[in-house]
Amino acid sequence: MTRQLRLALRAYGVGGPGQHNLWKDPRVPADASIDIDWYIAQARAAEHGLFDAFFIVDSQFIDAGYPPHYLNRLEPLTLLSAVATHTRDIGLVGTLSSTYNSPFNVARRFASLDHISHGRAGWNVVTSFDTGTSRNYGLDEHLDYATRYGRALEHVQVVRGLWDSYEDDAFPASGDVFLDPSKLHALHHRGEHFRVDGPLNISRSRQGQPVIFQAGVSEEGRDLAAHVAEGIYAPGGSLEDSRAYYADIKRRATELGRDPSHVVIFLGAQPVVAGTDEEAFRLSREIFEGDNDFPRKLAQFGRAFGAHDFSVYDLDAPFPDVAHLAEKSGRTRGLEIVRRAAGLSLRETVLLFTRYQPSPFTGSPSTVAAAVRSWFEASAFDGLNVGFRTNDDLNRFIGDVVPLLQKEGLFRTEYESDTLRGNLGLPIPANRWSVTP
Repeated sequence: MTRQLRLALRAYGVGGPGQHNLWKDPRVPADASIDIDWYIAQARAAEHGLFDAFFIVDSQFIDAGYPPHYLNRLEPLTLLSAVATHTRDIGLVGTLSSTYNSPFNVARRFASLDHISHGRAGWNVVTSFDTGTSRNYGLDEHLDYATRYGRALEHVQVVRGLWDSYEDDAFPASGDVFLDPSKLHALHHRGEHFRVDGPLNISRSRQGQPVIFQAGVSEEGRDLAAHVAEGIYAPGGSLEDSRAYYADIKRRATELGRDPSHVVIFLGAQPVVAGTDEEAFRLSREIFEGDNDFPRKLAQFGRAFGAHDFSVYDLDAPFPDVAHLAEKSGRTRGLEIVRRAAGLSLRETVLLFTRYQPSPFTGSPSTVAAAVRSWFEASAFDGLNVGFRTNDDLNRFIGDVVPLLQKEGLFRTEYESDTLRGNLGLPIPANRWSVTP
């Protein structure tokens, strides 16, 4: 079958990362991040554009220096349950931490969303990035990498086991028999991190189980993705870096005996589309300059180091020794910062990592469509996880770029299915209790 491009929308309210001043734009309501109608409008627009998924990110720690969207936003599954009742085909993917949630609760909540949406739910598994989250859950410090990712793998395995509590024909609801009790199965899981009996009190949906997504870039994150992920939200970067990441994940999945086509990789992107290339690059630069506030950049720089306060240092002194702070937070990015900061001051390091870098998908509609095609055919991704500053920008991409991708045969002209799995080309997982040994 011809490989088809996938598209997902990464939805924000007002001012996500790098957009601290977006709340000043009159097109974006100041309360957009808690306005369900704002999200419904985005989801319906993305569904009109035949996108595969509507994706909600999340974190559970803030301080006053965080982006506006982070300061006042809706909880993902509550949000997606509301969106589900106003959409029909688009997948609904929510972020939930395996570090700070129990498997039974996660299994029940996502199974409920899967039924509410008639088979369109997906779980983005994270191990939590902000070390400050630990103190919101009664822990003195964040778990180390090995523990977090070992827990995450077991967490997903338990959740999947709970999702199979009922065989698919467990409810005959005929005569005097509502449930065939022989087709209800307790899990009785006993592992390193969890003890869960089950069964779960909700049946499988029409897609069998919600789709598992993951977004790690560390060695542990890549291994977790290779083991359990069916969709991956990959970091943006250069074409070479993206191709290397894509090849690495597909190789790891293949070595584990998985079909690599059943691991769908979405690359993060923020397209900027205008009437001409020149206009688009001018707009891209204006967006960057509008959020080019050094104190804000300095505050955000601490996220990879457990929300460390870099304002206490002399900006023109050598970059401080903070490598140890990255070990239990954003280790991959943190250690990369430390490596490249050798010989630089703190100010120079911040400016290096926050310099202007236009999206490779910037330009006129034809230029953007050509870039998408080029990267897709170079095996840099299976799809794009796109984000936009305003609904006008989203609608322009849908109205001007998507038709060009369809004309070239890269993107669908109608949904293939009414489930997330069906549209992503993923198989329905066999119920472990219904399979003949």
